[in-house]
Amino acid sequence: MNNERTCNHLLTLFTTMSQSKNTLTPLMQQHKAIKARYPDAILLFRVGDFYETFYEDAVIASQVLGIVLTKRSNGAAASVDLAGFPYHALDTYLHKLVKAGYRVAVCDQLEDPKQAKGVVKRGVTELVTPGIALHEKLLEHNANNFLAAIHFGENQIGLAFVDVSTGEMLVAEGDQEYADKLLQSLRPAEVVFARPLQKKFRQQLGQRYYTYPLEEWIFSYPYAEELLIKHFHTHSLKGFGIDHLKEAIVAAGAILHYLRDTEHPDLQHITTIQRIDRNDFLWMDKFTLRNLELVEPLSEQSRSLLQVLDHTLTPMGARLLKRWLLFPLQDIHAINERLDAVSTLIKDEPIRRQLNVLLKQMGDMERLVARIPLRKITPREVWQLGKSLQLMEQIRQLFAPTSDQPYPDAYLRRQAEQINPCPSLSQKIFQTLIENPPSVSNKGGIIREGVHAELDELRRLAHSGKAYLQEIQQKEAERTGIPSLKIGFNNVFGYYLEVTHAHRHKVPADWIRKQTLTQAERFVTPELKSYEEKILGAEEKILLLEQQIFDALVQSMQDYIPALQANAQVIARLDCIRCFAENALQFHYRRPELHEGETLEIREGRHPVIEQSLKPGENYIPNDVYLDCSTQQIIILTGPNMSGKSALLRQTALITLMAHVGSFVPASSAKISLTDKIFTRVGASDNLSGGESTFMVEMNETASIIHNFTQRSLVILDEIGRGTSTYDGISIAWSIVEYLHDGTPDHPKTLFATHYHELNELEKHLERVKNFHITHTESGNKIIFLRKLAPGGSRHSFGIHVARMAGMPPELVKRAEEILHELEARQPEKDAPGHTIPPKAHYQLSIFDEQTLIFQQIRQMLHEVDINRLTPVEALIKLNEIKKLIR
Repeated sequence: MNNERTCNHLLTLFTTMSQSKNTLTPLMQQHKAIKARYPDAILLFRVGDFYETFYEDAVIASQVLGIVLTKRSNGAAASVDLAGFPYHALDTYLHKLVKAGYRVAVCDQLEDPKQAKGVVKRGVTELVTPGIALHEKLLEHNANNFLAAIHFGENQIGLAFVDVSTGEMLVAEGDQEYADKLLQSLRPAEVVFARPLQKKFRQQLGQRYYTYPLEEWIFSYPYAEELLIKHFHTHSLKGFGIDHLKEAIVAAGAILHYLRDTEHPDLQHITTIQRIDRNDFLWMDKFTLRNLELVEPLSEQSRSLLQVLDHTLTPMGARLLKRWLLFPLQDIHAINERLDAVSTLIKDEPIRRQLNVLLKQMGDMERLVARIPLRKITPREVWQLGKSLQLMEQIRQLFAPTSDQPYPDAYLRRQAEQINPCPSLSQKIFQTLIENPPSVSNKGGIIREGVHAELDELRRLAHSGKAYLQEIQQKEAERTGIPSLKIGFNNVFGYYLEVTHAHRHKVPADWIRKQTLTQAERFVTPELKSYEEKILGAEEKILLLEQQIFDALVQSMQDYIPALQANAQVIARLDCIRCFAENALQFHYRRPELHEGETLEIREGRHPVIEQSLKPGENYIPNDVYLDCSTQQIIILTGPNMSGKSALLRQTALITLMAHVGSFVPASSAKISLTDKIFTRVGASDNLSGGESTFMVEMNETASIIHNFTQRSLVILDEIGRGTSTYDGISIAWSIVEYLHDGTPDHPKTLFATHYHELNELEKHLERVKNFHITHTESGNKIIFLRKLAPGGSRHSFGIHVARMAGMPPELVKRAEEILHELEARQPEKDAPGHTIPPKAHYQLSIFDEQTLIFQQIRQMLHEVDINRLTPVEALIKLNEIKKLIR
């Protein structure tokens, strides 16, 4: 944009802003009235070709967007802050404001300024918030952008999640832990709740979410039920299977209210409600989601399981794969259906390759469909939708029966049968739009010839009219003898004839002078003006007609929204199954065997993420893991630091999870018992902002496991007790193992990695506890990690070797070895061969030193003494007993 245009715009704007020192102009009065309705949003106020911000909004916009803040100081009404940008740059600037955490109200001109009488009518056409985003720059193609609502009921918490960009609505109901887990899993961009409960939300569910409070009356069951029934045009909510979830219904109703309150009334693409039932999925708490790095890595250098497995070819497939990982199945029949489908695609290479080719050409159908009722879909996107429908027909044919024989896999066949290619819609799209139309509709050139007779006639008139102008130029040049005569056009007086001063004397008397330039003069003729009106009128009508035809096409697509959404979901499922098949082939995964017994047996298991991070030529060392509830329930895993204990623990959990998702797993074979919950307590971290130490975080996570495991759970514990003193840590770790073994009728399969070698003694007293260690070998003063699991416990941690490997100064390492030898020499009995701990009923743990035991005995003796009744002789006797103890 040139400087002259900017200056002219600012001059015009300031002129309209201040008529006097004491009054607001009609334009600013209009701005003030609209801003009053959206006081907590940045108001982008359309003025001509610009979006303007005023007052405090202008200050924020200039800082966030890096645009110039202008200020006019002559007069009270004119001394306001001002910042703006061209209207066509909206997408460039809008996402920056929203990403910075601001709500943005887009105020557009609702009528043609040329036709307006007085101030142009304006109104907010869209309120954009972090959770209500439709612009591409605000969305990630492989992730949902959820808006969440939470309702705190008397006994349960209701939750609802809506992605306006795809039309998905999910609801759930449960306790605080379940609500926290869902929020952690789905990671909504924005959460709304009743205003009086703002403090309660932050206390129970944290402060890491962008939130917006609503009035309390919105969260009422009758109001919510009425909103939902009206929206879905049903008599009740029984058809969705949520009629008994009153708290969830309230949350869903609050979301609908919020969407309409933010200028989003067109929600026809929200066609159904899906319930997230806790019992349908393998349960993982928020700690497990974090510790296993399912969708987000813990550091920038690492990768998540999702990043490793995601080789989907469509955006909806990528979003569904993430959902599958967060909510693994518990239904063994449904799991095996997916595994069967993966097996079939692995074997059927021709079908798999054709499916790859077709899916690569598929657009983001979910988000394209969502743009239909919002009137935001472009001609090019409509064309892409039509092409996608044609591709779907080809996918349907891939799995169609041949020679009266059905496709061998029932799951794939059933998915293909659900595809509705909507041939009448695709035919209408291609018959209406030109091939590969432009991305905007208001500039014309999008409708095919033959679609509308009047449009074709206007196009011929416009085309022939321009040709006739050339005829006028040639005719007038011949008549006047002016060879340099030319026809031009500008926005001031339209078409004109331009004559240089050298031929000015040849100009006929019937020409009308319009403009004098340095080198030439411009004229018009009655004939020229007549054809100009016809041409310009035709072009305006062409644009109007094309827009009307396109709008009618988009309107006709409304009836196909449910079918198009169902198609998108089928494509997403096929894409995920195909992705699993490609992963299995590329990474040498094998099909797991799910069963309803109690045995977990993994042969040559590998960590799916670490394996892909190894250097070229380096192989991952596989390991076997066996657990059951009757003979080998708990494995105590010891070994050198950095030897691979944590990797073994995590890979066991990840292999179990992948099997329940329906994926093949990184192992030569895997027999996996149907698991209802996976718990992990891995590593140590502080929650200083919440006032919790490393040890408190550790104990909170462990307590969650202890209170929630069942017979079918898998428990992964790594370095429990590391956050406190050695004796406290050993005591807690010891008692946890005992509790998992004997403290409950449920015997969860457990992997327990520890650097407390004292826990190896548990194998002698608890029948289902077995010791294992990660092997190593020593060469001189160096240690080589073999990363192989072997029976038996390890007696050393080799921390000093790790310090040497990390690059500690040699003198520091040498001194550490000296101190270690000195400390070991002080406790010969503890490390002596054959040192054992008596059975539980008859022993005091030897994890305490001798002085500690004596002091405890003295304390007990003094506690039992009644000083008020103690005679001098008795006091001397008691003192003599204490003296004997400390000799």
